[in-house]
Amino acid sequence: MSENRTGNTPDTSASATVGIDELLERVRAGYDRIGPHEAAAAAEAGALLVDIRYAALRDRDGLVPSALVVERNELEWRLDPRGSHRAAEAVGHDLQIVLLCNEGYASSLAVASLRQLGLHRATDLIGGFQAWRAAGLPVTSPPPKA
Repeated sequence: MSENRTGNTPDTSASATVGIDELLERVRAGYDRIGPHEAAAAAEAGALLVDIRYAALRDRDGLVPSALVVERNELEWRLDPRGSHRAAEAVGHDLQIVLLCNEGYASSLAVASLRQLGLHRATDLIGGFQAWRAAGLPVTSPPPKA
């Protein structure tokens, strides 16, 4: 077994690991999540809705009209206000950001990452895009492919 930077052998026993359900619970305990109508009201008040679903899901189910689309693998680079590849909407660390994925799981993990970048008002939509749509909130069809 290799040693870590401190010269100690890392603990790889089962007691040192955490399953995804426990990790999700820990992450979510660190912030308040919001429901679809709260997310819509937050967007109207200036929050940035960010859709992190991959293209196939957006093509299948549609889009939230006011949401910025940033796929999960680009999220930190696009929303870090100090980043060289930031989106124009990433105006500061105090910006309220509401992430939505398909069902509200990946977005929770993404919130933890954004909070590590200092985006302390980042949260996510409980139930994701599917909850947004089920609540009867606006959804548009994706543009036709060329």
